[in-house]
Amino acid sequence: MTLLRITNGRIIDPAQNIDRTDDLWIQGDLVLGIGSRPDLTASQTLNATGKIVCPGLIDMHVHLREPGREEDETILTGTRAAIAGGITSVACMPNTEPPIDSQADAEFMRMQATRAGFANVFPIGTISKNREGKELAEIGGLVAGGAVAFTDDGSPVVSSEIMRRALEYTQMFDKAVLSHCEDLELTRGGVMHEGFESLKLGLRGMPAAAEEIMVFRDIALAEMTGGRLHILHVSTAGSVELIRSAKQRGVRVTGEACTHHCCLTDASLRTYDSNYKMSPPLRTPKDVDAVLEGLRNGTLEVIATDHAPHSREKKTREFDQTPNGIIGLETLLPVCVVELIEKKRLSWPQLIEKLTINPAKVLSIDRQRGSLHTGKIADVTIIDPQAEWKIDVEQFQSKSRNCPWHGQTVRGRASAVLVGGIVKLNDGQLINA
Repeated sequence: MTLLRITNGRIIDPAQNIDRTDDLWIQGDLVLGIGSRPDLTASQTLNATGKIVCPGLIDMHVHLREPGREEDETILTGTRAAIAGGITSVACMPNTEPPIDSQADAEFMRMQATRAGFANVFPIGTISKNREGKELAEIGGLVAGGAVAFTDDGSPVVSSEIMRRALEYTQMFDKAVLSHCEDLELTRGGVMHEGFESLKLGLRGMPAAAEEIMVFRDIALAEMTGGRLHILHVSTAGSVELIRSAKQRGVRVTGEACTHHCCLTDASLRTYDSNYKMSPPLRTPKDVDAVLEGLRNGTLEVIATDHAPHSREKKTREFDQTPNGIIGLETLLPVCVVELIEKKRLSWPQLIEKLTINPAKVLSIDRQRGSLHTGKIADVTIIDPQAEWKIDVEQFQSKSRNCPWHGQTVRGRASAVLVGGIVKLNDGQLINA
Protein backbone atom coordinates (compact mmCIF):
# COMPACT_ATOMS: atom_id res chain seq x y z
CA MET A 1 0.00 0.00 0.00
CA THR A 2 1.37 3.41 -1.02
CA LEU A 3 2.63 5.61 1.82
CA LEU A 4 2.68 9.27 0.78
CA ARG A 5 4.18 12.13 2.74
CA ILE A 6 3.35 15.79 2.15
CA THR A 7 6.12 17.66 3.89
CA ASN A 8 6.81 21.19 5.16
CA GLY A 9 3.40 22.62 4.25
CA ARG A 10 1.25 24.95 6.31
CA ILE A 11 -1.49 22.50 7.26
CA ILE A 12 -4.84 24.20 7.81
CA ASP A 13 -7.70 21.99 8.94
CA PRO A 14 -10.48 24.06 10.54
CA ALA A 15 -12.38 20.92 11.56
CA GLN A 16 -9.53 20.09 13.95
CA ASN A 17 -8.50 23.70 14.65
CA ILE A 18 -5.08 22.97 13.11
CA ASP A 19 -2.93 25.69 11.55
CA ARG A 20 0.75 24.81 11.65
CA THR A 21 3.70 23.74 9.51
CA ASP A 22 3.94 19.97 9.65
CA ASP A 23 3.86 16.74 7.66
CA LEU A 24 0.73 15.01 6.40
CA TRP A 25 0.84 11.24 5.98
CA ILE A 26 -1.48 9.33 3.63
CA GLN A 27 -1.72 5.55 3.40
CA GLY A 28 -3.66 4.23 0.47
CA ASP A 29 -6.83 6.28 0.20
CA LEU A 30 -6.97 7.38 3.84
CA VAL A 31 -5.31 10.03 5.99
CA LEU A 32 -2.82 8.31 8.30
CA GLY A 33 -2.06 11.35 10.44
CA ILE A 34 -0.39 14.73 10.88
CA GLY A 35 3.04 15.16 12.44
CA SER A 36 6.61 13.88 12.41
CA ARG A 37 6.85 10.09 11.93
CA PRO A 38 10.55 9.06 12.00
CA ASP A 39 9.46 5.42 12.15
CA LEU A 40 7.92 5.61 8.68
CA THR A 41 9.51 5.71 5.22
CA ALA A 42 7.41 7.27 2.49
CA SER A 43 7.21 5.66 -0.94
CA GLN A 44 6.32 9.08 -2.38
CA THR A 45 6.96 12.60 -1.09
CA LEU A 46 5.45 15.94 -2.09
CA ASN A 47 7.31 19.04 -0.94
CA ALA A 48 4.81 21.71 0.11
CA THR A 49 7.27 24.32 1.39
CA GLY A 50 5.68 27.77 1.19
CA LYS A 51 2.30 26.25 0.38
CA ILE A 52 -0.97 25.59 2.21
CA VAL A 53 -2.12 22.00 2.70
CA CYS A 54 -5.81 21.63 3.45
CA PRO A 55 -8.71 19.21 3.05
CA GLY A 56 -9.88 18.90 -0.53
CA LEU A 57 -12.07 21.85 -1.45
CA ILE A 58 -15.79 21.17 -1.83
CA ASP A 59 -18.02 23.18 -4.18
CA MET A 60 -21.59 22.39 -3.27
CA HIS A 61 -23.24 24.41 -6.05
CA VAL A 62 -22.20 23.27 -9.53
CA HIS A 63 -24.08 22.77 -12.80
CA LEU A 64 -22.51 19.99 -14.87
CA ARG A 65 -25.22 20.11 -17.61
CA GLU A 66 -25.02 16.38 -18.38
CA PRO A 67 -27.39 14.88 -19.41
CA GLY A 68 -29.07 17.08 -21.97
CA ARG A 69 -26.80 20.08 -22.51
CA GLU A 70 -23.44 18.55 -23.24
CA GLU A 71 -22.61 21.45 -25.57
CA ASP A 72 -22.14 23.55 -22.41
CA GLU A 73 -20.39 21.07 -20.10
CA THR A 74 -20.05 17.37 -19.38
CA ILE A 75 -19.26 15.49 -16.21
CA LEU A 76 -15.79 14.84 -17.62
CA THR A 77 -14.97 18.45 -18.52
CA GLY A 78 -16.60 19.79 -15.37
CA THR A 79 -14.65 17.50 -13.06
CA ARG A 80 -11.42 18.25 -14.91
CA ALA A 81 -12.13 21.94 -14.34
CA ALA A 82 -12.77 21.23 -10.67
CA ILE A 83 -9.41 19.52 -10.21
CA ALA A 84 -7.65 22.31 -12.10
CA GLY A 85 -9.24 24.72 -9.63
CA GLY A 86 -8.20 22.73 -6.55
CA ILE A 87 -11.68 21.30 -5.93
CA THR A 88 -11.88 17.60 -5.08
CA SER A 89 -15.66 17.28 -4.68
CA VAL A 90 -18.61 18.92 -6.38
CA ALA A 91 -22.32 18.64 -5.68
CA CYS A 92 -24.18 18.83 -8.98
CA MET A 93 -27.50 20.60 -9.34
CA PRO A 94 -30.41 18.61 -10.80
CA ASN A 95 -31.63 21.05 -13.47
CA THR A 96 -30.40 18.79 -16.23
CA GLU A 97 -32.49 17.48 -19.14
CA PRO A 98 -34.05 15.26 -17.89
CA PRO A 99 -33.68 16.43 -14.30
CA ILE A 100 -32.25 14.27 -11.53
CA ASP A 101 -35.58 13.18 -10.05
CA SER A 102 -35.18 9.40 -9.77
CA GLN A 103 -32.80 6.84 -8.32
CA ALA A 104 -31.56 5.91 -11.80
CA ASP A 105 -30.74 9.54 -12.57
CA ALA A 106 -28.64 9.90 -9.41
CA GLU A 107 -26.86 6.63 -10.11
CA PHE A 108 -26.08 7.79 -13.66
CA MET A 109 -24.30 10.88 -12.32
CA ARG A 110 -22.16 8.81 -9.97
CA MET A 111 -21.36 6.28 -12.69
CA GLN A 112 -20.28 8.97 -15.13
CA ALA A 113 -18.09 10.60 -12.48
CA THR A 114 -16.39 7.25 -11.80
CA ARG A 115 -15.74 6.84 -15.51
CA ALA A 116 -14.28 10.34 -15.73
CA GLY A 117 -11.88 9.63 -12.87
CA PHE A 118 -11.28 13.16 -11.59
CA ALA A 119 -13.27 14.94 -8.86
CA ASN A 120 -15.91 13.30 -6.68
CA VAL A 121 -19.47 14.06 -7.82
CA PHE A 122 -22.32 14.08 -5.31
CA PRO A 123 -25.70 14.31 -7.02
CA ILE A 124 -28.43 16.54 -5.62
CA GLY A 125 -31.96 15.38 -6.31
CA THR A 126 -34.95 17.47 -7.26
CA ILE A 127 -37.54 18.46 -4.69
CA SER A 128 -40.38 17.94 -7.16
CA LYS A 129 -40.92 15.60 -10.07
CA ASN A 130 -39.53 17.08 -13.26
CA ARG A 131 -38.88 20.29 -11.27
CA GLU A 132 -42.48 21.31 -11.91
CA GLY A 133 -43.28 22.09 -8.27
CA LYS A 134 -46.48 20.05 -8.33
CA GLU A 135 -45.56 16.73 -6.69
CA LEU A 136 -42.68 15.59 -4.49
CA ALA A 137 -39.96 13.60 -6.22
CA GLU A 138 -39.12 10.08 -5.04
CA ILE A 139 -37.00 11.29 -2.13
CA GLY A 140 -36.24 7.85 -0.72
CA GLY A 141 -35.21 6.45 -4.09
CA LEU A 142 -32.98 9.42 -4.76
CA VAL A 143 -31.22 8.94 -1.41
CA ALA A 144 -30.72 5.26 -2.30
CA GLY A 145 -29.20 6.41 -5.59
CA GLY A 146 -26.71 8.65 -3.81
CA ALA A 147 -28.45 12.03 -3.62
CA VAL A 148 -27.00 14.10 -0.77
CA ALA A 149 -29.54 16.96 -0.72
CA PHE A 150 -32.60 18.26 -2.58
CA THR A 151 -33.38 21.36 -4.62
CA ASP A 152 -35.21 22.60 -7.70
CA ASP A 153 -32.39 25.13 -8.24
CA GLY A 154 -32.86 27.28 -11.27
CA SER A 155 -36.51 27.47 -10.28
CA PRO A 156 -38.07 28.26 -6.91
CA VAL A 157 -40.62 25.93 -5.33
CA VAL A 158 -43.65 28.16 -5.75
CA SER A 159 -46.00 25.98 -3.72
CA SER A 160 -45.61 26.52 0.02
CA GLU A 161 -47.32 23.16 0.58
CA ILE A 162 -44.73 21.29 -1.54
CA MET A 163 -41.90 23.11 0.23
CA ARG A 164 -43.36 22.23 3.61
CA ARG A 165 -43.67 18.56 2.71
CA ALA A 166 -40.10 18.51 1.37
CA LEU A 167 -38.76 19.93 4.64
CA GLU A 168 -40.75 17.35 6.60
CA TYR A 169 -39.97 14.32 4.46
CA THR A 170 -36.23 14.93 4.11
CA GLN A 171 -35.88 14.80 7.90
CA MET A 172 -36.37 11.04 7.65
CA PHE A 173 -33.01 10.88 5.86
CA ASP A 174 -31.31 13.83 7.62
CA LYS A 175 -30.89 15.65 4.30
CA ALA A 176 -31.01 19.38 3.64
CA VAL A 177 -33.37 21.21 1.32
CA LEU A 178 -31.47 23.77 -0.76
CA SER A 179 -33.66 26.72 -1.68
CA HIS A 180 -33.49 28.92 -4.76
CA CYS A 181 -35.32 31.95 -3.37
CA GLU A 182 -37.09 33.97 -6.05
CA ASP A 183 -40.60 35.37 -6.43
CA LEU A 184 -41.10 34.82 -10.16
CA GLU A 185 -43.85 37.39 -10.48
CA LEU A 186 -41.47 40.09 -9.29
CA THR A 187 -38.55 39.00 -11.48
CA ARG A 188 -40.42 38.20 -14.71
CA GLY A 189 -38.62 39.85 -17.63
CA GLY A 190 -35.82 41.16 -15.42
CA VAL A 191 -32.20 40.98 -16.54
CA MET A 192 -30.37 42.69 -13.65
CA HIS A 193 -30.89 44.12 -10.16
CA GLU A 194 -33.68 46.68 -9.95
CA GLY A 195 -32.25 50.00 -8.83
CA PHE A 196 -30.41 53.09 -9.96
CA GLU A 197 -28.19 51.23 -12.43
CA SER A 198 -31.08 49.42 -14.14
CA LEU A 199 -32.97 52.70 -14.43
CA LYS A 200 -29.95 54.40 -15.97
CA LEU A 201 -29.30 51.55 -18.40
CA GLY A 202 -32.93 51.16 -19.38
CA LEU A 203 -32.98 47.48 -18.41
CA ARG A 204 -35.80 45.75 -16.58
CA GLY A 205 -34.78 44.89 -13.02
CA MET A 206 -35.26 42.19 -10.42
CA PRO A 207 -35.87 43.72 -6.98
CA ALA A 208 -34.12 42.53 -3.83
CA ALA A 209 -37.56 41.88 -2.34
CA ALA A 210 -38.08 39.04 -4.83
CA GLU A 211 -35.36 37.09 -3.04
CA GLU A 212 -36.16 38.22 0.47
CA ILE A 213 -39.86 37.31 0.31
CA MET A 214 -38.99 33.70 -0.46
CA VAL A 215 -36.17 33.58 2.10
CA PHE A 216 -38.72 34.72 4.71
CA ARG A 217 -41.24 32.09 3.59
CA ASP A 218 -38.79 29.20 3.58
CA ILE A 219 -37.36 30.14 6.97
CA ALA A 220 -40.91 30.22 8.34
CA LEU A 221 -41.53 26.74 6.92
CA ALA A 222 -38.23 25.43 8.31
CA GLU A 223 -39.12 26.88 11.71
CA MET A 224 -42.53 25.22 11.58
CA THR A 225 -41.29 21.80 10.43
CA GLY A 226 -37.86 21.59 12.05
CA GLY A 227 -36.37 20.70 8.67
CA ARG A 228 -32.87 21.51 7.46
CA LEU A 229 -32.86 24.50 5.11
CA HIS A 230 -29.95 25.90 3.12
CA ILE A 231 -30.37 29.18 1.24
CA LEU A 232 -28.51 29.11 -2.07
CA HIS A 233 -26.62 32.08 -3.57
CA VAL A 234 -27.60 34.74 -0.99
CA SER A 235 -27.27 38.14 -2.66
CA THR A 236 -29.08 40.82 -0.63
CA ALA A 237 -28.57 42.56 2.69
CA GLY A 238 -32.15 41.72 3.66
CA SER A 239 -31.58 38.00 3.07
CA VAL A 240 -28.46 38.03 5.24
CA GLU A 241 -30.40 39.69 8.06
CA LEU A 242 -33.29 37.22 7.78
CA ILE A 243 -30.87 34.27 8.05
CA ARG A 244 -29.01 35.83 10.98
CA SER A 245 -32.24 36.45 12.87
CA ALA A 246 -33.48 32.91 12.17
CA LYS A 247 -30.26 31.40 13.50
CA GLN A 248 -30.69 33.36 16.72
CA ARG A 249 -34.13 31.76 17.11
CA GLY A 250 -32.66 28.29 16.61
CA VAL A 251 -33.96 27.63 13.10
CA ARG A 252 -31.95 24.98 11.25
CA VAL A 253 -30.90 27.25 8.41
CA THR A 254 -27.54 27.77 6.69
CA GLY A 255 -26.52 30.23 4.02
CA GLU A 256 -24.25 30.33 1.00
CA ALA A 257 -22.42 33.15 -0.76
CA CYS A 258 -21.12 32.83 -4.31
CA THR A 259 -17.80 34.36 -5.25
CA HIS A 260 -19.35 36.86 -7.69
CA HIS A 261 -21.76 38.19 -5.06
CA CYS A 262 -18.77 38.88 -2.80
CA CYS A 263 -17.02 41.31 -5.11
CA LEU A 264 -19.05 42.36 -8.18
CA THR A 265 -21.89 44.88 -8.28
CA ASP A 266 -24.68 45.84 -10.68
CA ALA A 267 -22.44 48.63 -12.01
CA SER A 268 -20.62 45.90 -13.97
CA LEU A 269 -23.61 45.76 -16.34
CA ARG A 270 -22.77 49.22 -17.70
CA THR A 271 -20.82 47.43 -20.43
CA TYR A 272 -23.82 45.23 -21.33
CA ASP A 273 -21.43 42.27 -21.04
CA SER A 274 -23.54 39.11 -20.62
CA ASN A 275 -20.81 37.59 -18.45
CA TYR A 276 -22.16 39.81 -15.68
CA LYS A 277 -25.73 38.64 -16.18
CA MET A 278 -26.80 36.05 -13.60
CA SER A 279 -29.59 34.98 -11.28
CA PRO A 280 -29.80 36.17 -8.60
CA PRO A 281 -28.34 39.29 -10.20
CA LEU A 282 -25.34 41.27 -9.09
CA ARG A 283 -26.55 43.72 -6.46
CA THR A 284 -25.46 47.04 -4.95
CA PRO A 285 -22.29 47.80 -2.95
CA LYS A 286 -24.45 47.80 0.19
CA ASP A 287 -25.55 44.24 -0.55
CA VAL A 288 -21.97 43.13 -1.26
CA ASP A 289 -20.87 44.57 2.09
CA ALA A 290 -23.68 42.70 3.85
CA VAL A 291 -22.74 39.41 2.18
CA LEU A 292 -19.11 39.92 3.21
CA GLU A 293 -20.14 40.69 6.78
CA GLY A 294 -22.31 37.57 6.74
CA LEU A 295 -19.27 35.53 5.78
CA ARG A 296 -17.16 37.16 8.48
CA ASN A 297 -19.61 36.65 11.33
CA GLY A 298 -20.70 33.14 10.33
CA THR A 299 -24.23 33.92 9.15
CA LEU A 300 -23.19 32.52 5.77
CA GLU A 301 -21.24 29.30 6.34
CA VAL A 302 -20.45 28.31 2.75
CA ILE A 303 -18.71 29.80 -0.27
CA ALA A 304 -19.64 28.22 -3.61
CA THR A 305 -19.32 29.08 -7.29
CA ASP A 306 -22.74 28.38 -8.84
CA HIS A 307 -20.63 27.21 -11.79
CA ALA A 308 -23.05 27.74 -14.70
CA PRO A 309 -21.45 26.96 -18.06
CA HIS A 310 -23.05 28.17 -21.29
CA SER A 311 -21.65 27.81 -24.78
CA ARG A 312 -20.23 30.88 -26.49
CA GLU A 313 -23.12 30.90 -28.94
CA LYS A 314 -25.67 31.22 -26.14
CA LYS A 315 -23.79 33.96 -24.29
CA THR A 316 -23.45 36.11 -27.42
CA ARG A 317 -27.17 36.43 -28.10
CA GLU A 318 -29.04 39.68 -27.56
CA PHE A 319 -28.67 40.71 -23.92
CA ASP A 320 -32.24 39.92 -22.88
CA GLN A 321 -32.04 36.52 -24.59
CA THR A 322 -28.70 35.35 -23.23
CA PRO A 323 -28.88 32.84 -20.34
CA ASN A 324 -27.91 33.72 -16.78
CA GLY A 325 -24.72 32.49 -15.16
CA ILE A 326 -20.95 32.27 -15.23
CA ILE A 327 -18.34 29.54 -14.78
CA GLY A 328 -16.36 29.54 -11.56
CA LEU A 329 -14.56 26.28 -10.80
CA GLU A 330 -11.17 27.40 -12.12
CA THR A 331 -11.38 30.93 -10.68
CA LEU A 332 -12.69 30.11 -7.19
CA LEU A 333 -9.30 30.15 -5.48
CA PRO A 334 -7.77 33.26 -7.06
CA VAL A 335 -10.95 35.31 -6.62
CA CYS A 336 -11.08 34.29 -2.95
CA VAL A 337 -7.39 35.09 -2.48
CA VAL A 338 -7.56 38.51 -4.14
CA GLU A 339 -10.95 39.61 -2.80
CA LEU A 340 -11.12 37.91 0.60
CA ILE A 341 -7.63 37.06 1.84
CA GLU A 342 -5.56 39.96 0.49
CA LYS A 343 -8.23 42.49 1.42
CA LYS A 344 -8.31 40.95 4.93
CA ARG A 345 -12.00 40.16 4.77
CA LEU A 346 -11.33 36.55 5.83
CA SER A 347 -8.36 34.68 7.26
CA TRP A 348 -7.08 31.51 5.62
CA PRO A 349 -8.66 29.24 8.28
CA GLN A 350 -11.99 31.06 7.86
CA LEU A 351 -11.88 30.72 4.07
CA ILE A 352 -10.91 27.06 4.13
CA GLU A 353 -13.63 26.28 6.65
CA LYS A 354 -16.23 27.66 4.23
CA LEU A 355 -14.78 25.57 1.40
CA THR A 356 -14.33 22.26 3.24
CA ILE A 357 -15.97 21.16 6.49
CA ASN A 358 -18.96 23.53 6.32
CA PRO A 359 -20.24 22.40 2.89
CA ALA A 360 -19.47 18.81 3.93
CA LYS A 361 -21.80 19.24 6.90
CA VAL A 362 -24.59 20.77 4.80
CA LEU A 363 -24.33 17.84 2.37
CA SER A 364 -24.02 15.26 5.18
CA ILE A 365 -20.73 13.94 3.80
CA ASP A 366 -18.60 15.13 6.75
CA ARG A 367 -18.09 11.63 8.14
CA GLN A 368 -15.66 10.93 5.33
CA ARG A 369 -14.71 14.30 3.87
CA GLY A 370 -14.02 17.92 4.78
CA SER A 371 -11.20 17.21 7.22
CA LEU A 372 -7.67 15.77 7.45
CA HIS A 373 -8.55 13.77 10.55
CA THR A 374 -6.99 10.31 10.77
CA GLY A 375 -9.11 7.77 8.93
CA LYS A 376 -10.85 10.26 6.63
CA ILE A 377 -10.77 9.89 2.84
CA ALA A 378 -7.50 11.43 1.62
CA ASP A 379 -8.88 14.29 -0.47
CA VAL A 380 -6.23 17.02 -0.25
CA THR A 381 -5.63 20.39 -1.89
CA ILE A 382 -2.22 22.05 -1.89
CA ILE A 383 -2.42 25.78 -2.57
CA ASP A 384 0.34 28.13 -3.67
CA PRO A 385 -0.99 31.44 -2.30
CA GLN A 386 1.70 33.51 -4.06
CA ALA A 387 1.36 32.03 -7.54
CA GLU A 388 0.67 34.90 -9.91
CA TRP A 389 -1.07 34.17 -13.19
CA LYS A 390 -3.31 35.68 -15.82
CA ILE A 391 -6.79 34.25 -16.25
CA ASP A 392 -7.17 33.00 -19.81
CA VAL A 393 -10.46 31.27 -20.54
CA GLU A 394 -8.99 29.64 -23.64
CA GLN A 395 -6.76 27.58 -21.31
CA PHE A 396 -9.61 26.38 -19.10
CA GLN A 397 -10.60 22.74 -18.74
CA SER A 398 -14.27 23.72 -18.70
CA LYS A 399 -16.09 23.41 -22.01
CA SER A 400 -17.53 26.94 -21.69
CA ARG A 401 -15.87 30.35 -21.57
CA ASN A 402 -18.40 32.63 -19.81
CA CYS A 403 -16.07 34.13 -17.22
CA PRO A 404 -16.12 37.80 -16.08
CA TRP A 405 -12.49 37.69 -14.88
CA HIS A 406 -10.88 36.85 -18.24
CA GLY A 407 -7.62 38.74 -18.71
CA GLN A 408 -7.15 39.70 -15.07
CA THR A 409 -3.86 39.03 -13.28
CA VAL A 410 -4.49 37.22 -10.01
CA ARG A 411 -2.72 35.32 -7.24
CA GLY A 412 -3.39 31.95 -5.68
CA ARG A 413 -3.63 28.60 -7.41
CA ALA A 414 -3.77 24.88 -6.65
CA SER A 415 -0.37 23.32 -7.18
CA ALA A 416 -1.38 19.75 -6.32
CA VAL A 417 -4.64 17.87 -5.72
CA LEU A 418 -5.23 14.38 -4.35
CA VAL A 419 -8.53 12.51 -4.59
CA GLY A 420 -8.72 9.38 -2.47
CA GLY A 421 -4.95 9.47 -2.02
CA ILE A 422 -4.30 9.55 -5.78
CA VAL A 423 -2.52 12.57 -7.24
CA LYS A 424 -4.77 14.16 -9.88
CA LEU A 425 -2.88 17.44 -10.25
CA ASN A 426 0.83 18.06 -9.71
CA ASP A 427 2.80 21.22 -10.40
CA GLY A 428 -0.41 22.67 -11.79
CA GLN A 429 -0.73 19.93 -14.44
CA LEU A 430 -3.64 17.49 -14.65
CA ILE A 431 -2.75 13.81 -14.41
CA ASN A 432 -5.17 11.79 -16.52
CA ALA A 433 -6.93 8.94 -14.76
